Amino acid sequence: MTRFAADTADTRRALFVDAIAAHDSRDSQFLTIEAEVEGESLAPWIQFASGTLNLDCTAAELDRLKALLADYPAFKIDELTRPEEAEGANVRIAARTDPERVAAFVDVAFCTVYERSDDYVAWVTQI
Repeated sequence: MTRFAADTADTRRALFVDAIAAHDSRDSQFLTIEAEVEGESLAPWIQFASGTLNLDCTAAELDRLKALLADYPAFKIDELTRPEEAEGANVRIAARTDPERVAAFVDVAFCTVYERSDDYVAWVTQI
């Protein structure tokens, strides 16, 4: 893999598919994708490993995620953890589908759940 960032839906999704393939071929622990930092917020991230997506959400982000999942029947919340020391929740989503659909979901999740613009920059930060 030679590129690690993209800023259009098509290039981000192609990047995510390539990153999933690299993750699988390297048999790494997980793959991490981050969206660019906007304002003073922390960069949102989504991890992928063994058919599972992992992400942290505030209460409002979790509501948006649940609404988004209604449009993606191949994706289901597998585990929802609300640590006492955190204000939000950690969500594990079973994603039993092909890399193209995982990539499309991740891209839409950054736009919908984390309210990133259509031209946000995504970074593959760990493979």
